[in-house]
Amino acid sequence: MAYRNPAPTVDIIIELIDRPDRPIVLIERKHEPFGWAIPGGFVDYGETVETAAIREAEEETGLKVQLVEQFHLYSDPTRDPRQHTISLVFIATATGSPAAADDAKDVGVFELWKIPTNLCFDHNQVLHDYRRYRDYGFRPLP
Repeated sequence: MAYRNPAPTVDIIIELIDRPDRPIVLIERKHEPFGWAIPGGFVDYGETVETAAIREAEEETGLKVQLVEQFHLYSDPTRDPRQHTISLVFIATATGSPAAADDAKDVGVFELWKIPTNLCFDHNQVLHDYRRYRDYGFRPLP
């Protein structure tokens, strides 16, 4: 019997700590699903989630990030229309100017009150949870 398992992924909320209000970096996706997204991607076989997060952040934004903490795990089977994924979301910091690369068509720096509305996947929920955490210290419930 062949088993089907969800694919492990990482998403990285990158705070630019050298700018006022610590804006975050989002990428505009080059491939479907189109729209804005938190940088991230699939964990490669033999790779830790931490290594994957650092790699994906640099591949998509050109930034060298410092992981600060694991934020939350998102596992709704419908979160990614392509397949069932489980995403471990990290909060990271970086300095400098991001540049779109790899799967990113464009990159943007956004204050939390100016986030685009056309977000991919479940990233609207992720960023809602992150903003509550950053503003009030409330973590999402497991």
